[in-house]
Amino acid sequence: MTSARFLLAAALMATVALPAAPRAEDRSALVEGETWNQLRGDVVGEAELLDAEGLYALEAPFRAEDAATVPIRFVQAEGAPDVRRLTLLIDENPAPVAAEFTFGPAMQPVDLETRVRVDAYSNVRAIVEAEDGRTYMTGRYVRASGGCSAPASKDAAAALAALGQMRARWFEDAPLQAGVRREAQVMLRHPNYSGLQRDQVTHLFVPAHFVDTLDVRQGDEVLFTMTGGISISEDPTFRFRYTDSGAGALSVRASDTEGAVFEQTFPFGS
Repeated sequence: MTSARFLLAAALMATVALPAAPRAEDRSALVEGETWNQLRGDVVGEAELLDAEGLYALEAPFRAEDAATVPIRFVQAEGAPDVRRLTLLIDENPAPVAAEFTFGPAMQPVDLETRVRVDAYSNVRAIVEAEDGRTYMTGRYVRASGGCSAPASKDAAAALAALGQMRARWFEDAPLQAGVRREAQVMLRHPNYSGLQRDQVTHLFVPAHFVDTLDVRQGDEVLFTMTGGISISEDPTFRFRYTDSGAGALSVRASDTEGAVFEQTFPFGS
C-alpha cells in the first residue's frame, strides 16, 4: 500500500456525481455511483469482484448519529474462506481508502469493529482478498456528512497530553484457556487529525497527523495489522474476536505519521 492510495486527491471528489439515494426497501445496500468506477482500478486492479453474500458482511448505520465516529463492523461467516486482506473504502471521502487489515489464523473467522469518518453520503465498502485466491466485495450505503472536517473533540493541548495512551479490555470472564473464543477491544488515544479540520481559535487548517500502522498480537502471534489513513476516527478503537492461544497477554504497537511509536502489553484480564 502506497501513501498515494490513502491520499487520493480531494479534487477528484469535486468532479464526481454523488450516488443516487437507495430505495426505502433497499436503503442499506450499496448504490450505483460514478466515484467507484474511477477508484476501482487503483484499489483492486483487474481483479474480478465476487458478491460476498453469505460469506462476508459489513454492518453500518444507514443514517449515522455522528459523521466523525461512524461504527462499522465486518463479519466473516463460519465456513467462508479465510480473509488474507481486508480493505475498507469510503467512496466519497477525500482519501477513500480508510484502512487495510491483514489477519492471523487466530482471528479467523474475522469479526472486527471500528469507527470511521464519513464526509458525504457514501457507499462504505469491504473488499476481501481471501485465501482461496478470490476477491469479494460487500458494503453499505451510509448517510452522513462532514466527518472528515468535523472539529476534534479535544483541544490541541489535551490531545497532546493524552497522545499514545492505550487501553485494552475483554468482554467475558472465562479463565485463560487455549482454544476459547474471546472478544476484546483495543483503544488508542490519538486525535487522528485529517488535515481538513480547522483550529477553532486561529481558523487555520490543522496539519494531518494520524495513526498509520497498528499491530496487535497475543504473545508473539500476530492477530491483525492495520495500515490506516485519515478516515479512521479520532481515538481509534478496535473490537474483535480471536481464539485464545493461552499466551495470556495482548501486545499493541502503533505508529503515527509524525514518527511517534506507541507500545504496550496488557496481561489477560487487566
